[in-house]
Amino acid sequence: MSEARSGRWLVSWSERPDARLRLFCLPFAGGSASIYRRWANALPDDIGVYGVQLPGRESRIREPAYKRMDALVARLASELQPFIDRPYVLFGHSMGAAIAFETARRLVSTFGLPPQQLLVSGRRAPGLPSVRPPSYQLSDEAFTQRLRELNGTPSEVLEHPELMELLLPVLRADFELDDTYEILPGPALGCDFGVIGATDDTEVSSDELSAWSTLSGGLTTVTVLRGGHFHITQDPEGLLGTVHSALSERAGVGSR
Repeated sequence: MSEARSGRWLVSWSERPDARLRLFCLPFAGGSASIYRRWANALPDDIGVYGVQLPGRESRIREPAYKRMDALVARLASELQPFIDRPYVLFGHSMGAAIAFETARRLVSTFGLPPQQLLVSGRRAPGLPSVRPPSYQLSDEAFTQRLRELNGTPSEVLEHPELMELLLPVLRADFELDDTYEILPGPALGCDFGVIGATDDTEVSSDELSAWSTLSGGLTTVTVLRGGHFHITQDPEGLLGTVHSALSERAGVGSR
């Protein structure tokens, strides 16, 4: 593994200085850059894959996690700006989809650098009302039960008290960021959107996926894969294939 030259915020697992497009990948709540480790070698050589390493996890475990979207995207956009010297795409799953959307808008409003495409997965469109009450202030027992319902945290982790004591602060911070997020003021994105859902995702309805089209100035394509809310880990090949196809068809890269 090699750290990208921005230091803490980006991780790259394969050096591709001649890549024609850069793909920046945002994690779900509690997730880290390593979710996307396999993507670096699975996608074609003309795509440079960068995992975004948010504070509070892996190499940044001692740093406090962000709890508010506006502060996070302001910092993240400034960290990404030096890398936007060629076409780029942002991808995010669940919480990461909202971060990807708002970061793209900040890159446009601050630097005039729109993405080639926005890829979002497992997330209702920003601006829609939440159908669930906030989770971040639940008791430890109730919060852990909420994690079980989402089926994204391995049971051996949930049943390990010492490990959960370490992970709960960042998980609560991520949920607070997500639960308190309201769409920020900013421009519409004049790019194509690729929206990805799953057949058994009880967190996001088909209408909530389709509503992303109201935020795009381009074409919005909705793809539904097998699995639940965490299809990103349940059907990784299906998701990777969908991302590869989107980059090939819409961004003009990734042809083998």
